[in-house]
Amino acid sequence: MKQPKKIPYGLTNYHSIRTENYAYVDKTRFIELIENEPTKYLFLIRPRKFGKSLFLSTLRHYYDICYADKFDVLFGDLYIGKNPTPNRNAFFIIKFSFSGLDTSSAECFKISFMEAIKSSIAFFLVEHMSVIENYKELDEQLENRNSVRGCIEFAFKIINSFKRKAYIIIDEYDHFANDLIAQGTNLSVEQYKQLIWANGVVRDFYETLKDNAETVIEKIFITGITPIMLDDVTSGFNISSNLSIDRQYNEILGFTEAEVENRLYNSSMVNYYFLQILKNGERIEYMIDDNLRTDYGRIKMLLDKPESVEYLENIIEHEKVSEQIVPRFSIDKIHEQRNFLSLLYYLGLVTIDRDDNTGEALLRIPNYMIKTIYWEYMENLIMERSPKMTYRSNVIYGSLSAMAFAGDYRPFYEHFHQNFVARISNRDLRRFSEHNVKFLLLSIFFQTNYYLPLSEVENQGGYADLYLQRRSELYPKMLNDWVVELKYIKQADAGDEQIVAAKRAEATEQLQRYRASAFFKDRTDVRYLALVFTGKKSYWIEELE
Repeated sequence: MKQPKKIPYGLTNYHSIRTENYAYVDKTRFIELIENEPTKYLFLIRPRKFGKSLFLSTLRHYYDICYADKFDVLFGDLYIGKNPTPNRNAFFIIKFSFSGLDTSSAECFKISFMEAIKSSIAFFLVEHMSVIENYKELDEQLENRNSVRGCIEFAFKIINSFKRKAYIIIDEYDHFANDLIAQGTNLSVEQYKQLIWANGVVRDFYETLKDNAETVIEKIFITGITPIMLDDVTSGFNISSNLSIDRQYNEILGFTEAEVENRLYNSSMVNYYFLQILKNGERIEYMIDDNLRTDYGRIKMLLDKPESVEYLENIIEHEKVSEQIVPRFSIDKIHEQRNFLSLLYYLGLVTIDRDDNTGEALLRIPNYMIKTIYWEYMENLIMERSPKMTYRSNVIYGSLSAMAFAGDYRPFYEHFHQNFVARISNRDLRRFSEHNVKFLLLSIFFQTNYYLPLSEVENQGGYADLYLQRRSELYPKMLNDWVVELKYIKQADAGDEQIVAAKRAEATEQLQRYRASAFFKDRTDVRYLALVFTGKKSYWIEELE
């Protein structure tokens, strides 16, 4: 009996996936495209968890001479196995990875950068021990090299002795730069300039590659998550190609909708989705992978800048924005609108919904996972601005429990008003708005796990502000879903009875339309709430009968 394929969640080793019965979507046709690129220097920028490391492992197993005897096993049934290129298994692969470097000071960075170079070359020697018989002796000689150029040219001399060329792979070329930028301080930006612009080791590394391009190197394939460093580290390269926004490479990583028959986002999330189906035996409409949440939470720090708050609030409120994607930009211009939105695109925090043929792209929030990050961001921002707000988890859980299992919604909204809305600082009250209230609510519902909170759910009656879908898979005794239509009246208009009455009537009328729509019609498990806040002093809530 044929064994079902395993899901390669978290795996990046091509050899393991292909020899241990894991599912694999064939991306090898892109090897042929890359080989036919006329330039030696190739860049591919993609978000984390998109499959960059697996693709680099695929390149390594295809081009490295030490895997020549396993070609049929690893590639025989794939596109590239049936259409092999002239350069298959023709090179010595050297892979450099720049994650985990010490950026605490210029000197520490220089030391850790050198250690990364030596470690990569030492691994190259061990990996090719079947070809380089005196690898132990060479490894000892490597230790005596005390410069970046000296280490790299030592490896190139070995490769030259075999009358071969090197294929250079650079993974996470920008990792240390993103670590610095994520600290969100002027000091970190100055550190970046010192380490990348003034410090010699990074430039020495890339200049050494350039100097040996014509004699030893066949190709250099570089990956990362942002284009911020491209100009800084490649200024010495005469010719380079950025594949990141080249249409023919759109599908080089991740999955297409046709491949997975599900509109998800990146490779890790798709594999996690399949794992959950196999585990629970049913499809999941809205999914949260805590491993990705931690990873994206780190990236979120890159965005937490005062200059960018307005852009983020616009994206969060409308979920879409039009802007031109730029291929590269420097750290000094990261917070200009076009660059900042391009950065969100490269980080995977927005994605292209469609191209409007004007040079701009309509960008949208890609999935539920990223929405939750934005909700948390807005909650943190509002809480920072109004430190008197208090998050009392025991009271929140208790009041939401009453709402979830007894249908009593008033304790939760009373607590929310008293401990959040009523404690808005007077300074921030002037710019407080409906979407601020909405994102506070969304983040609370998200963190408590009773409901899957959805914003602006489309139905034939319009767009519901909040739709709280109960987590019946976790809490089977929960009673209802909730639709909440939210309104906010500025404190200055609190005394205008006509405005107040109009807002209440508007909320009620919208709920009636939603209930009559095909999306909610005939459902007896949904309840409808009209919720109107007036400044920070009062609120009105009423259930639609």
